[in-house]
Formats: sequence, C-alpha cells, structure tokens
Amino acid sequence: MDPAEHTPASDAFRPHRVVVLALDGLLPFETGIPHRIFGGPRDGHGRRLYEVVTCSVRPPGPVETDADFSLHVAHGPEALATADTVIIPASYELGPVYARGELTDELAAAFALIRPGTRIASICTGVYVLAAAGRLDGRPATTHWADAERFQELFPRVRVDPDVLFIDDGDILTSAGVAAGIDLCLHMVRRDHGAVVANDVARRTVVPPHRDGGQAQFIRRPVPDPRQASTSAARAWALDRLHEPIQLRDMAARESMSVRTFTRRFREEAGVSPGQWLTQQRVERARHLLESTGLSVDQVARDAGFGTAQSMRQHLQAALGVTPTAYRRTFRAGGRQEGVAASVSG
Repeated sequence: MDPAEHTPASDAFRPHRVVVLALDGLLPFETGIPHRIFGGPRDGHGRRLYEVVTCSVRPPGPVETDADFSLHVAHGPEALATADTVIIPASYELGPVYARGELTDELAAAFALIRPGTRIASICTGVYVLAAAGRLDGRPATTHWADAERFQELFPRVRVDPDVLFIDDGDILTSAGVAAGIDLCLHMVRRDHGAVVANDVARRTVVPPHRDGGQAQFIRRPVPDPRQASTSAARAWALDRLHEPIQLRDMAARESMSVRTFTRRFREEAGVSPGQWLTQQRVERARHLLESTGLSVDQVARDAGFGTAQSMRQHLQAALGVTPTAYRRTFRAGGRQEGVAASVSG
C-alpha cells in the first residue's frame, strides 16, 4: 500500500503501522530490529498485527549506512503521517543534531508530518533526534551508556538515566544500544498484545523473552569467568519452583556459595538483585497465566508464587499499572492494550 493512500478509515481491522525513519549513517542491524520483531506477530485469523515500512527524510532512494553498502528506501517522509508508531534507529551521521542539538531542515519538515498522539521510540543515538525536536524536554530518557554524559550536556532539560536498558514514558520510549533495541521492541509488542504474543516473537527470534527496562545496561561481567561459579543453575532451579516460597539462602545453597557472594555474583551476571529477578519472573508467569488460562485470580496468584491475590495485585499494579482483572480483560480475547503503559525507569 502506498503511504499516501493509507487512511485510518480503512477496514475495521487495520494492522498497527510502524514507520522506521532511516537516516544517513544508519546502523543496518539496529534499523532491521523493528522489521524482525514487529514483522512476525499475527492474530488468531493469521492477519499481521503490524505493518512495518521504512522511510527517509528525502524522496525514495538510497540511504547511506555505516557499512560498505547503502539501502534503497522505498518511502519518503510522507509515510510518517500514516504512522501509529515511529521508530528512529541509531545513526553515525546526525550532523548538527549530534553536534549542536539542532534538527536539519529536512528532519524538522519530516517531524512536522508526525500526527499528534503517535507513539515515538528511539534506539541508541536515535534519541538525539527526539531531543533536538523538543520531544524529551522534562522527560526521562536513556541512550547507550558510553554516550549518556555527552547527551546530557547537550540536552540539559532531559532527565537522562544512563544505566537502564530502556524507558517507557507512555507515548515516548527510548533505549540503549543494539540488543536493548530488541528489548524495547519486544516490550512494545507485550504492551500492545500481551506476554503470550511477545514471548512467541522472542522464541522465534531466539532471544530472551523479557529483560526489564530497569535492568542494568552495563554489566561488568556479562560472561562469567569460567574459573568462578555461575548462578545459572540457581536461576533454573528457581524458575521450576516459582509457585513455592524461595529464600535467598536456598538459591545460594544451590551454587554452594555464601548469601553475600551469591548476591554479588547474581547481580554481576543478571544485572538485578535476586529478589528483583524473582519478582520479574513471577510477574511474567502471572501475565502468561492470566492471558492463556481460565484459572481464578487466586489460583494464578498461587501458581505464580505471589501467595495471595492481594499480593499479586500490588505487584502487577507496580509493574504494569493495572489490576490482574483488568489485564486479563484486555488480553484474553487478543485485544490490544491501551492503558498498560508503565514507566520503566528503574
């Protein structure tokens, strides 16, 4: 479909349109992430839940990459006016955007085409474009940890968090570099269509189904020293027993470590504390059960390890901003989630 012919008043079913803005100097890997993640999900009738197109700030034609090839982009900036979500991947040739925090005339004209209320997301240094457009003033944002200090100096009105994988601030989402872009896109699928759909995409992409946005961006020992014990066996053991009470000392005992050593090693490997990790896994288990089973809320709470419905309600409210009943009502029929937009800033 030509972007100029795309109208909101088309059929009753219309896939969510994701428009990826390709800028000169783009990183091919990061530019391809939205197509890989959003290109897969389908509803129960086999219809694609998303339509993904790529556009340039110029008429259709070649866009330079940071590699030894260019990409031919089939759409011009007019595609931005048709977007439900706009994604801006990283680029190494942002010119005045990176140097002075100012949009080029082409970029300013392109941004003016984005409809009010459109969800906008950035991957890595794509956040510079959002900030230069004034979309981040007074709001939280993140970018690659190595670029965070310079970004903050250039845009002092942005509340920069250099440590997290991504931040969801409702209609504006920002992420760190490379793999964090995958986390962000999966998060948006999860936010739109629930954990079951997002987990299926992750499985097909062969990536972890969920890394919380508040997880540390830079883990000092991402690959454990082979001479030292890992905590992976304890994590696997805990995942099989989420419905049971799990004590930190029990997890440490699985690795024959003291609680203090285990806690330190766990954080180095997973980026979060054992307690935070357990809560994340239980929230994910509860989401899956609420979506895919008819179990009562009390039974879901027990099976996910929260013990009581009240405890689960508190944890889901904190993580997602909704109650278990509201979450189930949104996703059991495969509907899209409109109100679950938690700010994932830490």
